[in-house]
Amino acid sequence: MSSDQDVETRHILECFKDRLKRIILVEPLLDLLHFLEPDQKDRIRAKGRADGDISAATLLIDEIIKTQCEKGWSRALVTALETVGCTNAVNYVSNSLPDPTEEAEHDSCVRLIDLMKLTLLNMKTRDVCTQCVSLGLLTQEDHENIMKATENHGNINGARVLLKRLVKNETGWFSKFLQALEDTEHHELMRELRGEPCNEGEPMAVETHEIRTVEEGEQMCLAATKETDPVLSANSSLLSEDLDSSVDSSGLCASAENGDVDMYKEGEEEEEEEEEEEGDLTEDDDPPASKREIELRDYQMEVARPALEEKNIIICLPTGSGKTRVAVYITKEHLERKKQMGEAGKVVVLVNKVPLVEQHYKAEFGRFLKHHYSVERVSGASQLKITFPQIIEQNDIIICTAQILENSLAKAKNGEEDGIKLSQFTLMVIDECHHTKKGNAYNHIMIRYLKQKHKNQLLKKQDKCPVAIPQILGLTASPGVGGAMSQQMAEQHILQICANLDAFTIKTKTFDEEEAKTPFKRIARAEERKQDPFGDVIKKIMDEIHTHADLLPLCEPGTQNYEQWAVQKEQNAAKEENQKVRVCAEHLRHYNEALHQSNTIRMSDAFSFLDKYHNEELKTKSSPDEDGAVTITDTERFLFTLFKDKKAKLQELMGKPEYENNNLAQLKTNILKEFTTREKARGIIFTRTRVSAIALCQWIQENPKFAEVGVSASYLIGGGDQSVVKPMTAAEQKDVLQRFRKGEINLLIATTVAEEGLDIAECNVVIRYCLVTNEVAMIQARGRGRAEDSSYTLVAETGSGVAERESVNEYREKMMSKAIAKICKMNRADYEKKIREFQIQAIMEERVKIKKKQQKGMMKESPSKISLSCRQCSVFVCSGEHIEIIERMHHVNVTEQFGKLFTVRENTSLQERLLDYETNGVLACKNCGQQWGSMMLYKSIECPCLHIKNFVVTCGSKKKTFSKWSELPISFPAFDYTQHADLFVEDSEEDDMDSP
Repeated sequence: MSSDQDVETRHILECFKDRLKRIILVEPLLDLLHFLEPDQKDRIRAKGRADGDISAATLLIDEIIKTQCEKGWSRALVTALETVGCTNAVNYVSNSLPDPTEEAEHDSCVRLIDLMKLTLLNMKTRDVCTQCVSLGLLTQEDHENIMKATENHGNINGARVLLKRLVKNETGWFSKFLQALEDTEHHELMRELRGEPCNEGEPMAVETHEIRTVEEGEQMCLAATKETDPVLSANSSLLSEDLDSSVDSSGLCASAENGDVDMYKEGEEEEEEEEEEEGDLTEDDDPPASKREIELRDYQMEVARPALEEKNIIICLPTGSGKTRVAVYITKEHLERKKQMGEAGKVVVLVNKVPLVEQHYKAEFGRFLKHHYSVERVSGASQLKITFPQIIEQNDIIICTAQILENSLAKAKNGEEDGIKLSQFTLMVIDECHHTKKGNAYNHIMIRYLKQKHKNQLLKKQDKCPVAIPQILGLTASPGVGGAMSQQMAEQHILQICANLDAFTIKTKTFDEEEAKTPFKRIARAEERKQDPFGDVIKKIMDEIHTHADLLPLCEPGTQNYEQWAVQKEQNAAKEENQKVRVCAEHLRHYNEALHQSNTIRMSDAFSFLDKYHNEELKTKSSPDEDGAVTITDTERFLFTLFKDKKAKLQELMGKPEYENNNLAQLKTNILKEFTTREKARGIIFTRTRVSAIALCQWIQENPKFAEVGVSASYLIGGGDQSVVKPMTAAEQKDVLQRFRKGEINLLIATTVAEEGLDIAECNVVIRYCLVTNEVAMIQARGRGRAEDSSYTLVAETGSGVAERESVNEYREKMMSKAIAKICKMNRADYEKKIREFQIQAIMEERVKIKKKQQKGMMKESPSKISLSCRQCSVFVCSGEHIEIIERMHHVNVTEQFGKLFTVRENTSLQERLLDYETNGVLACKNCGQQWGSMMLYKSIECPCLHIKNFVVTCGSKKKTFSKWSELPISFPAFDYTQHADLFVEDSEEDDMDSP
């Protein structure tokens, strides 16, 4: 961690000293803080013996603040806190602060434990302690200390140690503590903590009495606390929030490439109240019992009916019309029916984006069903590991990303113990099911389903028992037409989706004009740019590069076709080791992006983009260390000089507003009009790239005209690390959306990440800025305008073709509606015949694909059969036999020979710590400066992690490029931590012996 981070952590310690001193475990922590001197530790321990833990913690914090510790001490502090189980303290030190409401709830629960300590000291300490360990409330070291105190000084002293340690946990510990009491049959204690009257002589038998849920118990915790604490009672406004926000729920994380599964504990956030009739929109997290009953409208019940009859269906309803609410109702009826039949029901809800996991839990499934069934969310923001099968086994409803389920199904197929099977589920809900097509995780899951279905038909013919498969429920606002050019092709596309989901039918409803909340649509055409000297200069630069590399593009610069051409040229040149063409194609891609930016955002933004790119490229060519300088080729020198010569001209032109594109002026007019003519405007602007989203947000924030009409803007971009812009983390996305819901932000500038699925608060202004994709995206984006009197505006330059493509999408939307209507009226025999044909074809294609893979035999080949070379300078890097995998995801090479080939540069966008590793720096080729990957610290061992997109892979006589490791069908061995740790220790001992 950098020195800047050390300074920031020191400041955080000063700010939160009063809270940290109450939640730090001083004694075990001191053993791990190697940056403190022994005499400092002795003083802190003596303070603890004399004045108690809080005084010792205060002194510890003071010593850290005033001591000039070695660089990186803040990382060591966080690691130590995590090791001893002080997760609450980690959140503060890492500046990942809890919500004020959650903090208040935590404090109230601590206060309640303190008030009831005399009663709690009579618990069966050993049993409760063991259960708390299993629930993750206590560490193994805590368990040993509590057991030791119990054995040496009695049950009450052990209970004191347990309670003292318990309240140092992060938000959500109280609900799990109640669970521990319930599991150890402390029913009376549990009732008291919940504030329920205790009836002496009336046993609390679980079999005959309804036990309140953990969530309700936490609410009673606040009620009891306010009654006994006048201070908290006076501040009841802080505590009256729905206490579901403090109840932790478990989940899983899986990489899209590896299937690692991790548990996370994440407090829910308070939701704004919305009108109940708005279908999918979020209401209170925990409605009163009278509102937990799900009432469907007539059209919702109509589309749900076949699913209630246990048929596989697709529900196709517009955004905001309550698809998810229908799915919740079907889920509830399904589980109740299974229960009545004496069978076990198990429902999995699949989503295609991580934020949707939390959304479906809070807004729908958890909100309405958690009081009757165990509902669990499974996503990718996790720290604590737990097996996915265990989560499946313990819960009735599991909400997870499709990739997590697919990874676990693949494990079962490979015979691994921690895999699961489709037969474990009785209902599978697939959200945004139009993504069930080739290459998608949804389709991989459904191929497994279809294979088993057809195997079952054979088993029945042989009078054998078939394997259970779940009922399928697909949800979508628009299946689209798949680029169909005719009505017949549109019908074929939708029939294909029905076949992929094994749907008995597709159910939809055509809304009357007065029923549908279709926003008013307009196309705002900007005048065509008369002069573009800035763009002309960029095009001249590109022409000079074309001449230098003997390249002849077949498409106009500034277009997406040109981008695809440049990418293809770069890939081919890398494989052919033609460094001249490769580096020229790479630069042409960036100039092409700058042209696009100059046509949609400010010329200054386009210039900044180019300037930053060239500065970073020059930096990679500077001498990284004393071992030698990086080689700079004649072509690279030509490219750098070319930009340097034109730089002054570009700067001059970008300062002339008369040459700016007219799209921005048109966008400004529309925003000002919407925000001045509406009493309360709330909008979203969709744009194509992350760069333009950030630049547009900055443009709005810098323009005082927007502030005058009350515009408060923020951007929302994706989380994948696939562009030159640093991606948003899930937490950052969540924060922006939460502020948007609360009204702190009233204008989002978003990429297509916000088009589909995300439950964004009602908008009355939707603008697509110079952006047209397909009819599905158009329908989804338009569906963001859910409020009454909404407007949907397409801002496009005259002659750009954007408006024309929008008209094509409108035509395809009509084709889609006609196709769905026709399919719904198809003869049953004809429909089933078509569906079966598509399914047989899909199964056969999958078999051919697997067979081809087996024929290649690469999975059986030794990794030594491949070699990696630098994508830029073609220097040999390593053989595949030297590559190992950490946690089935990170490909590392820790050999001494490889370490001589690269240098480590500072990672300017240091990523946050994940699991047992962290990214510390960037690996760069010593020969040419090409980035190779990142340096990871894995359990205190530095591991060079390779990113395959930066290499050319040679297998035999063939050379290939890959964008991710999963595309390379080679099985690498797992990283042997013990072996490398032993070597590391031996090297350290030798260094110690050599030192004076």
